[in-house]
Amino acid sequence: MPIVEVIYDPQISAERLRAIAAVLPHAVSIAVECPEEPYDGTLQPGDVEIRFRPRGSFDSGGLAVVVEVRSKWFASRAETRQERCERLCDAVVTAAETNEVGVYLSLPVAAWAQGD
Repeated sequence: MPIVEVIYDPQISAERLRAIAAVLPHAVSIAVECPEEPYDGTLQPGDVEIRFRPRGSFDSGGLAVVVEVRSKWFASRAETRQERCERLCDAVVTAAETNEVGVYLSLPVAAWAQGD
């Protein structure tokens, strides 16, 4: 299950944020799909956890939208992580209607547990 944090410039409109929120679950699922965790196109609760927050007055950075994706490391994900990251970035650029987008894909060795 990927955990996604979206940090955005407060100038980004609610309409653009809604567009990003609508695109991200599927786009992230495609970006991290692998044989160990296949994606069948049907998302269930808890499959992708997304959090939005505006850039704060003490945050630094000049991009309008930064998306950080953390998902468990698998060799099959790691081999193509740059291509995965670029495809996800393209999806966010389209939804945000700006090229001022950065995407960071982190694949740590991790574990996940979830209640029923």
